[in-house]
Parts: sequence; structure tokens; C-alpha cells
Amino acid sequence: MSRPVRIDIKDGWYHVTARGLERREVFRDERDHGHFLELLEEMVSRHGVVVHAYVLMGNHYHLLIQTPHANASRALQWLNVSYSVWFNRRHNRAGPLFQGRFKSVPVDGSGSWALELSVYVHLNPVRIKGLGLGKRERASENAGMAKEPGRELVRARLATLREHRWSSYGAYAGYQRKPTWLTCEQLWQRARRDEFDAKRSYRDCVEERLKQGVKEGGWDRLTARLAIGTVEFAEGMRRLAKGDKREQPAIRQWNRLLAFERVMAAVESVKGEKWEAFCNRRGDWGRDVSLWLGRKHCGLSLKELGIHVGADYQAVSKAIVRMQSRLSADGRLRNAVKRAEHELSNVQT
Repeated sequence: MSRPVRIDIKDGWYHVTARGLERREVFRDERDHGHFLELLEEMVSRHGVVVHAYVLMGNHYHLLIQTPHANASRALQWLNVSYSVWFNRRHNRAGPLFQGRFKSVPVDGSGSWALELSVYVHLNPVRIKGLGLGKRERASENAGMAKEPGRELVRARLATLREHRWSSYGAYAGYQRKPTWLTCEQLWQRARRDEFDAKRSYRDCVEERLKQGVKEGGWDRLTARLAIGTVEFAEGMRRLAKGDKREQPAIRQWNRLLAFERVMAAVESVKGEKWEAFCNRRGDWGRDVSLWLGRKHCGLSLKELGIHVGADYQAVSKAIVRMQSRLSADGRLRNAVKRAEHELSNVQT
């Protein structure tokens, strides 16, 4: 069985997730939720972990944590084992509770990445089909093809977000008292606007997303990455990754991710001209192919791809969708893409 990559960093930030075996519930009632939060509090005191955000979602959970003592693996193993033993005893069951090992993704805590990830974590209760934010709806929205939500839908989303008890959002937004073991100050400070207090600033930061539509800009893909942050941060994490590549295929995946400049160079080689000559040429396929390949081979979000080509993420999304449609109908274009991918295969490690 493959094992996820583990990187323990002093003062490292991590997005942590764990899902129930076969997607079964791991929180069945109020007592289950409450005990897991009691264990989170004990993890803070026992292991010195800083909990910045959390949400419990029935069959899985999300955490945003920081580890002053470089002990994420030990602390989270203790949390999951302690809860599993308690849950099995309480519900008269046996066997594993969680599906494999927990997933922990290093996060660049130096800029806005941690703030944006906390927003993603807190929006989990509304990311459901019944509120128009299932996977298909979010894909349409990211492609710029979704309509703005109506007033009643926005009200339903806000009510669900505010009333979800098993989340740190209530404490951040000022709807609930902050538990002593939860650390909000750093993310409050990053969200704060001069004219508003910290809680209102954070509340506006999150709830405006629901009024406009989530506009994730690739968060579904971003949170599937092996590191969340700048290219330089991800490269640093890649160098720190250790383990058996046969047991941890994620290391091989990490090594296969390419810089977008490599994609640009491959497309230049196939076209026989420089990027500057064709990137803004009307009707030219070069830029759209580069974006399509960048999405596939670079692990970049739509927003990050847009930065490379000087476009917003909606324009990038539309270009990728348009290219996918063209590839299904144009054999010559498919051959050009195959040649570009052959060029890329020669530089992958």
C-alpha cells in the first residue's frame, strides 16, 4: 500500500485531512464531535501543536496546524489512534476507523497562503450539491460558466456556514466564543482591514465568497498538491522529502512536476518560434496549448497559470476548456501536443 510523504518541519504549517474507511462516518453524533475536539485540545497541550483552523465533516476532518517542535507525524498519529480506540469502544466496533494514514500537506505560512487555506477549510460545510457547490457546480464556476447565486441561495449558504457547530469559523467570525486552545490571532491579523476589527474583517473575507460564488480559482486542484505555496516553497519541500519511492509514489509525482518555463520552451520548440512572437497572436494555439500542458504537468492552479501569461484565472479556465474541445476534433493539433509532451519527457526527472 502506498504511503503519503511525511515532512516534519520546525514551525511548519500543514493542511491535514483524514477520511473514514470506505467514506463511512467517523462522527455519528454530538458526543463524537465533542470528544474529538477534546482530543484536539489535549494534542495542543501534550504535543505543543498550534491549531489555527478546523472543520469536522461527518466522514472526514480538516485541520490547519503549525508545529513548533517539528512533530506533526507523532502528534497526528496520537490524535487518530486515540480517537479510533475511543470511537470503537463507544460504538462496539473493531478494525480501522480511518482510511489509511492521514494526509498532511506543507503550507507556506509566510504569506497569504495560510489565510486562503483557512477560508477553504471553513467553506467545507457549504461545498455540497444541495447548495449549488457540488463538484460539478464548482467546476462550472471555475470555468466561468456558472450564474451568480440568487438571494435565497446565498442566504441558505450563509446560514449553513454560520450554524455549522463543528468548525472554528464561528470563533473566527465572532459567532461563538473562541476556545483557549485555538489560535486565531495570526490569521485575524492577515485578514484585518484598517477600518474594521479583526473578526469582522475575517468574516467579510469568507462570507463575500458565498455572495459572489466561491470563485475558488483552482482550490480543488491546489489542495491535491504535495505543497501549498510559492514555486520556491514547493521546491524546498521537494528537496526535504524523504522515503522509499516504491512505497511513496507521491515522491515520484513531486519529482515529475515541471516549471511552466519548461512547458513554454517545449511549445516554442514545436512551433519553431519564440514565446513572445505567438503568445498574444490572435487565433494562435500556442498559448492555449501551453496552459493546457501547464495544468497537466506543472501542478499549477488557474491563478498561478494566469500570472505566467498575464491573464485572470477565469480566462485561463476558458482557454483550457476551449483547448480540450479543439484537441478532440483536430488531429494536427493533437500531434503538435504529442510532440510537445515528448519534449517534456526529455527533461523530467
